[in-house]
Amino acid sequence: MITRVRTVAFQGVEAIAVDVEVMIAPGRVGVQIVGLADKAVTESRERVQAALHASGLAMPPKRVTINLAPADLPKEGSHYDLPIALGLMAALGAIPKEALVGNVVLGELSLDGSVMPVSGVLSAAMAANANSEGLVCPHACGAEAAWASIDMPIVAAKNLIQLANHFRGTQILARPEPAMRKQIETLPDLADIKGQSSAKRALEIAASGGHNLLFCGPPGSGKSMLAQRLPSIMPPLEPKELLEVSMVSSIAGELADGCLSDRRPFRAPHHSASMAAMIGGGQRARPGEVSLAHHGVLFLDEFPEFSPAVLDSLRQPLENGEAVIARVNHRVSYPAKFQLIAAMNPCRCGMAGEPGHSCARGPRCQTDYQARISGPLLDRIDIRMDVPAVSASDLIRHEAAEPSSTVAARVLQARQLQAQRYNALGMPAGYLNAHCAASLIEKVAAPDQAGSRLLQEAAEKLRFSARAYHRILKVARTLADLAGDDLVGRIHLAEAISYRASPERAS
Repeated sequence: MITRVRTVAFQGVEAIAVDVEVMIAPGRVGVQIVGLADKAVTESRERVQAALHASGLAMPPKRVTINLAPADLPKEGSHYDLPIALGLMAALGAIPKEALVGNVVLGELSLDGSVMPVSGVLSAAMAANANSEGLVCPHACGAEAAWASIDMPIVAAKNLIQLANHFRGTQILARPEPAMRKQIETLPDLADIKGQSSAKRALEIAASGGHNLLFCGPPGSGKSMLAQRLPSIMPPLEPKELLEVSMVSSIAGELADGCLSDRRPFRAPHHSASMAAMIGGGQRARPGEVSLAHHGVLFLDEFPEFSPAVLDSLRQPLENGEAVIARVNHRVSYPAKFQLIAAMNPCRCGMAGEPGHSCARGPRCQTDYQARISGPLLDRIDIRMDVPAVSASDLIRHEAAEPSSTVAARVLQARQLQAQRYNALGMPAGYLNAHCAASLIEKVAAPDQAGSRLLQEAAEKLRFSARAYHRILKVARTLADLAGDDLVGRIHLAEAISYRASPERAS
């Protein structure tokens, strides 16, 4: 007699159905796991036997074969412990076999029979709900799984004994409730920054349209402080965005206590990060920083200090909103629609262009340092802003700066205008000016006659690429939205062009 339990394997954020087949038959005593399992899955044999023994069940003196089907799909992770254990319990008669029908099961087992949390529960719950199935998961992951649907049957247990009693009807486990993370930390406020009105303006434009932004200036000018305050002026995640972001965090194992957050992700990796850490990869092809920043911000401080290969690997995710990890035997893709904010010094010594400063290496210091950023990557950055050193008068000035709440209100209003425009055109929720295809932005940001003349002259003089041309239109459309204007005018294009031309790469 064969007992079957449904579980999942993960490829990116997608959960693929896997059947755990358990057969107890006469033969040489032992437990054999087959079905292209990795080391963590094969080690579950010891964990499951110890957990069953701690729960009062003994393995029969027979041959136990556990097959993970389909056999040609790689199986990775420790979440196969619980379905294997429940399959064995059903085969031994400890729980009724019909209780497992129509349920997806995943969870790791401790040696004392406790069910430990695992990664990817939200993705598994979404897949189970799409197939009209229930879910059996660890108690710590119940709040996470409950977001899949309010009607979906979910059993979240702390140990094997609770599960056995629940399936036998002697103890009823309550369905978990979805939970949001309590935000204790307050976000840094723009009012803390003295001066830098132009940089704050660029930050507001970037937040309104989802544009990529590069700050360039000497050390101590406030570049990092400005970038860290971007989340305080961005609106919270929409419901669909919330689930997409949480699914990536769930796969990466970064959902604390199964609670979701509506704050947009803000990832700031160190400049020593490898390509696998940035894009994703490793033995199990985990999501990288670009995917963990999905629908949020990826902040790269000391931009030229990153490896040139790592920086150039950002080009495809910036263009397509997807991080693809290719292997010999499989291909994994993670969503990566993020907003890039970068900060850099103008040269290695950091003071190029500052009054009274002269570098011993001369202009070559600035040229070599900025050359670490490739032209194709720089072409994908919509706004480039010089951030000069803060003057003493700005520091001692006592007048209050504009708080983040005021700027956030303008950003929200501009995003609402974009939502109305793109919803009418059949675009998905959360669609922004920065996401527009070339054909679409030419329609929604068609400039007036004076603007067209200015754009043509600037394109010829500054030799804009086709990508640069369309990105200028996107920024100009955002400027018009912030001003509440229906048409893109000359004044909007002039400001957008000024952001594109600065800072200049040293010649």
